[in-house]
Amino acid sequence: MDGIFLLLGSNVGKRLNNLQEAISELKDRKIEIIEKSSVFETEPWGRSNQNWFLNAIIKIETTENPESLLRMCLDAETSLGRKRKVKWGPREIDIDILYFNDIIFQSENLKVPHPGIPNRRFTLLPMVELGANMKHPDSGKTQQELLEDCDDELRVVKTELKL
Repeated sequence: MDGIFLLLGSNVGKRLNNLQEAISELKDRKIEIIEKSSVFETEPWGRSNQNWFLNAIIKIETTENPESLLRMCLDAETSLGRKRKVKWGPREIDIDILYFNDIIFQSENLKVPHPGIPNRRFTLLPMVELGANMKHPDSGKTQQELLEDCDDELRVVKTELKL
């Protein structure tokens, strides 16, 4: 895996604007945006009784380590009004670290690669778009292979929206 990838998601308020503001917040924190996936509208995962999400993945560059990057992402979420109330509940913005190059990292607050990747189409579809043949550092499977093996049946629709 070559690159650092973040998943952005929003299902509250002006969802596309929330994703765009998250990118601005990250740029303000000296994170360079290298590439952006398409924007996907996705059925909510974990709790079905809420609005659908807009999700996208960005490839970034940073000099930060995984823990520092996590703090920056959490600070950006807070700046954009995120309040953690209910697990998998509605949120203005969610920024998850998916991959950090080939690093396999685990601490009390962070696991990289993100453990949910193989089970979530809303993550795999934009990852395939950015690099179908990039290999998961733990399983060794490509993003395309992970998508083909994924049992998630929730709907994920590519939109015409742009970040």
